[in-house]
Amino acid sequence: MTQDTPTTDSRIILETGIGTDLYGKDYTKAAIRAVNDAIRHSSLTLFSELGLDHQDMTVAVTIGVQEPDQLDRDRVAAELPRGKATVKVVKGGQNIPSPDGSTASVIATAAIEAYYPINTADWKLSKAD
Repeated sequence: MTQDTPTTDSRIILETGIGTDLYGKDYTKAAIRAVNDAIRHSSLTLFSELGLDHQDMTVAVTIGVQEPDQLDRDRVAAELPRGKATVKVVKGGQNIPSPDGSTASVIATAAIEAYYPINTADWKLSKAD
């Protein structure tokens, strides 16, 4: 690729997932389950089909939980099998208190965005005949 070739990181996938920890009020466990739910919805065959290196992919994970400071971002990032992951945690998800109030079931949401540097000179859209 020459220096003047336009390359941009383009979002190539967006997946979402939901995960729970029913009894331990463990936000990280719920978030890991949400990430696993999301990645099980996708199959990125384009890497093998087009000869792309998945190590060039960046992965932006956004997790929503009620107590963002209780989440271990490194453990969540370790669940991603490909690319370079970053994890952002925001207030979201839900806590469902137990009837006696002693604990809560934690629901986490995950949005996973995969980005890949696309050389726009390599691709051309054509009008279908």
